[in-house]
Amino acid sequence: MNQSLRPPLALLALVTVPLLFSACSRPAESAAPPAAQTAAPRHPLKGVIVDILPQQSALLVKHEAIPGFMMAMTMMFKVDAATLQAVRKDQAITGTLVEGADGFSLVDVKPANP
Repeated sequence: MNQSLRPPLALLALVTVPLLFSACSRPAESAAPPAAQTAAPRHPLKGVIVDILPQQSALLVKHEAIPGFMMAMTMMFKVDAATLQAVRKDQAITGTLVEGADGFSLVDVKPANP
């Protein structure tokens, strides 16, 4: 190898090798995992079923205020097929409101304790 090329190559290796190792290192432990960063906001909900809307896979629910998030109102919430079959009109319920990109849905719907 030509003597004139050795110093620039050595300098390039000294600069490149640490950069490669730092690029391959793990992210800091304090960084939140991706699932936690993308999790949909969830809020406890109490209300009464005003109507069951099977065509929309939804319930119309008159719910109490959710402190710091939403005032009391009547809203439509998407639910799964099992929930549609298990509930009845005028039933008091509790559940978890999930705020998704396509609107609000209810999960973990249960009859409310009297």
